[in-house]
Order: sequence, then C-alpha cells, then structure tokens
Amino acid sequence: MRHQRLYINIDHVATLRQARRTDEPDPVAAAALCEDAGADGITAHLREDRRHVQDDDVERIAAGVRTVFNLEMACTPEIAAIAERLRPHQVTLVPERREEITTEGGLDLARDPAAVGAMLRRLAAAGIRTSLFIDPDADAVRRSRDLGAVAVELHTGSYALRPADPATLRALAESAALGASLGLAVHAGHGLTVRNVAPVAAVEEIEELNIGHSIVSRALFVGLAESVREMRRAMDGARQTVSGKR
Repeated sequence: MRHQRLYINIDHVATLRQARRTDEPDPVAAAALCEDAGADGITAHLREDRRHVQDDDVERIAAGVRTVFNLEMACTPEIAAIAERLRPHQVTLVPERREEITTEGGLDLARDPAAVGAMLRRLAAAGIRTSLFIDPDADAVRRSRDLGAVAVELHTGSYALRPADPATLRALAESAALGASLGLAVHAGHGLTVRNVAPVAAVEEIEELNIGHSIVSRALFVGLAESVREMRRAMDGARQTVSGKR
C-alpha cells in the first residue's frame, strides 16, 4: 500500500497566539518543527475574519515551507488573489461561516456550482492544484469531478463523533473508492486523533490526511515533534496491518 501523506494544520498554533495578540507561539516556527518530525506538508486556513492565521503567516509559510503548502480558503476573490500571488502547492476550498467555531461540514456544491467551478479554473490557471472539502457523499464526489477539481478532501467529522458507528466509516470508504474510480485524488480530515485515525488511515484510496487540532492539543503534553511522530506511527501502523492481511 502506498505511503499516506500527513499534512499538519497549524491554525490552532495561531489561535493560541491570537489569544494575546502577541508574537508567540509562531505558527511558522511550528510548521518547521512539524516538517522536521516527518510531516509531508503544512496546511493553514486563511479565514476572511482572520481569527487565527494572518496574512503575514501565509506569506512566511509560502516562502519557508520545505515540503508543500496547502492553503485552505473560502471561495472569495480576496483570498484567491493572495493565493495567485503566493502560489501554494494546493488550495483546498472550504465552507466558511463567521459564527462557526470550526468548519462544520463540507461544501454545498449544489448551492452555487458556477462560482466554485470558476474559482477552480482561476486557481488552476495560476498553476495551483485544487481540492474541495466535501462530505462523504456520492453526489458531492461526482459534482467535484464534474466541476474540475483535482482532489477531494472528505470531511471526517461524523466519523470522529461516532467512530463506533460502522455507517460513518462506510461512507468514507465508499466515497473514497468512488472518487478514486473517477480519477480524483482523495484526502480526508477533521476531528482525527491518534485514537480514531487507524480505520481512516487504512482506507487504501485515501492518500492524504489533514490533521491539526489534535496534534496541537497533544503537543501540550508531549511536545509538537512527538505529537506529529505519534500520528505518523498510528497512520503507518494501520496501513501496514491492512497490507499484511493481503
């Protein structure tokens, strides 16, 4: 089974910094530590309200990342212009509501498909790989392909809330298989921890996981580098177990 990429979302390092509006902890320094510990990429969400990650953060991440940079953003012209200038490896379009604490679900691709398709074309024209953050739903997967996305990131929130419910994992596995069959790269993320990541990591078609909050939370107890390594071991162990059963 092929190597599964681990991208670390450093948003909540910025959240801690913004609690005091000071200069520490520095999310860019955190990104470098994550790379040293084995992260395959760095993810950051530049929200319209700039509640955590700031413009200067993405400027410095784009300039200093040694792996790849995945910029999460809403489908807005302002952030698109920043992406075009910085040209991260990948942009993942995500839903965004001012009143939410964190992203609560996948994009509603039936709501304004023309706008999403136009944004995908705009980013692709700038040489940026594109991904859509969607719920694990067959219709959303097919719409993503039809709109021209290169990849989909499956929202794992329902699974994270109910990991013992086989329906939540089945939805992820079926959506991943469908996406791969349609030629999409398949990613996943939201609410994943060392305790629940194994079944998701074992889904062969899922080639990338984006994980942030649990990494930063665990870092309070074991340090950021070890938190990344723990997640890496859990992911690799799950895939090795599946490979060994074949």
